[in-house]
Amino acid sequence: MHHSTDTHSDSAASARRDLAVRAAVDQGLVTDDDRPVAALLDVRAIRETAAALRDAFTEVAAPGQNVLHTFAVKAASLVPVLRLLDEEGIGCEVASPGELALARAAGVPADRTVLDSPAKTVAELREALALGIALNADNPQELARLDALVTPGGPPSSPVGLRVNPQIGEGSIGAMSTATATSKFGVALRDPGARDWVVDAYRRRPWLTRLHSHIGSQGIPLELMAEGARATYDLAEEINAAAGRQQIDTLDLGGGLPVNFSSDEFTPTHREYAQLLARTVPGLFDGRYGIVTEFGRSLTAKAGTVLARVEYAKSAGGRPIAVTHAGAQIAVRTVFTPDAWPLRVAAYDAKGLPKRGDAVAQDVAGPCCFAGDLVARDRLLPRLEEGDHAALLDTGAYYFSNPFGYNSLPRPGVYGFTVGAGEEVDFTTVREPQSLDDIVDESGGALRDALRSTD
Repeated sequence: MHHSTDTHSDSAASARRDLAVRAAVDQGLVTDDDRPVAALLDVRAIRETAAALRDAFTEVAAPGQNVLHTFAVKAASLVPVLRLLDEEGIGCEVASPGELALARAAGVPADRTVLDSPAKTVAELREALALGIALNADNPQELARLDALVTPGGPPSSPVGLRVNPQIGEGSIGAMSTATATSKFGVALRDPGARDWVVDAYRRRPWLTRLHSHIGSQGIPLELMAEGARATYDLAEEINAAAGRQQIDTLDLGGGLPVNFSSDEFTPTHREYAQLLARTVPGLFDGRYGIVTEFGRSLTAKAGTVLARVEYAKSAGGRPIAVTHAGAQIAVRTVFTPDAWPLRVAAYDAKGLPKRGDAVAQDVAGPCCFAGDLVARDRLLPRLEEGDHAALLDTGAYYFSNPFGYNSLPRPGVYGFTVGAGEEVDFTTVREPQSLDDIVDESGGALRDALRSTD
C-alpha cells in the first residue's frame, strides 16, 4: 500500500492551484458532459522557474560569459508555452522537424534554437544550415553528411557540434539514462579508438566549434550530471590543445534536472545544480566557453495540473475505485511504469473545493479499456465519489502536452491561468479541446472509401 497521504500544501503555488481548480469548475472548463477533463497551467510558476534558472547560472558565470538556456520542446510541445519561455529568455532545443516547426511558429530566433536528434535526415540538416540553427551531429555518418553540405573552404552558417557519450553510467530509470555503455546517442567515448577518432574529427574540421553531451534527466543524480559535464569539458580541453587554438568555443550541456514528484517542493533547484557544476568543473565558468543548457520538465512540470471528473465510484475485492477521465491517454508513463513515474493525486469535490474527510486506500482509474489503466494504486485519499474531481499534479511536462491516442479519446483542452490580487482566476486557452470531428479527420474520415474494391 502507498502509505503517504496526498494533502494540500499551504504553499503559494498550491493555493493558486486550489483557486484554479475551483474556477475551472465554475467556468465550465470541466463539465459533466463533453468536457470531463482539462489541463491547467500556472503561468506565474513557469515565469518564476525560468527566472530562477537564469539567476542560478548568472551567479556562477564569469562576467559577460555567453550562457544560452534552451527548453527541450518535447517536454511541452505547445506553441504558447514556447512563446512564453521565449519571452523569459529561454530558447528551444528541438529533436524533430515537427518540434522545429513549433519553435519557429512561436517566434523563437534561429540563434536561440538547437537541433538535436539521433536520426536527422539530409533534408533536416540542410534546413538547419540554411536557417542558421545550431546543430549537434550524433555519429560519424551524420558528420560525413555534413561534410558534403558545408560549403568547401568556408564555415557553415550554423554553429555545429558533435554529441559524445562519456559512458559514465545510468540513474534509477534506465530509459532516461543516456550515458550508459550501450546508449543509442552520440559517439561512445570509451569504445576502442573512439576518443582518438573524435579528436581527429575536430582537427580535420575547423568548422566544428561545439561539443555536446547529454547524461539524462529524471532519475539521474546531480553528481552524475556534473561528472558528465566534467568529462565533456576535459575532452574540449584535449581537442583545443591538439588543435593549438580554442577551436571549441561552446559546450552544450544537455539533460534535464530531475523533478520531485512527491511534494510541492521544488527540489533539486537549478541553483543547486549550477553551484555543483561550478565546484566540480571550475573552468566551465571562467569565461572561455559559451554554455548551452537544455532543461525541459524542470521548467514546466510543477506548473501543470490535470483535472478530471469522477464518472463513477465503485469497488472490487473490497477496494474502492474512482473511475475518472484521465488515464493512459494523458499519463502514459505513469500507467505503464508506475514505480518509475508515480504521480500525486489531489481530491476535490463536485464544486472544485479541496475534499475533506478520512483518507481511504483506493485506486484512481482512467477511462481506457484495459485493466492496467490506473494512475494511482491503493492510494490514501479522501474517498472520491461520483461527480468529484481528481487532480493529477506535476503534469506540466510530458503529460497533457504529449497525449497517447488509445481508444481514440480526445485530447483535453489546455488552459493557462493567472491569479489576481483579489484571487480572481483568468484562463487563456493554450490548446482547444479536441473534438470528435477532429478525431475522425485525423483517422482518415475523408478517405473512408480508400480501401473499398473498385472492381
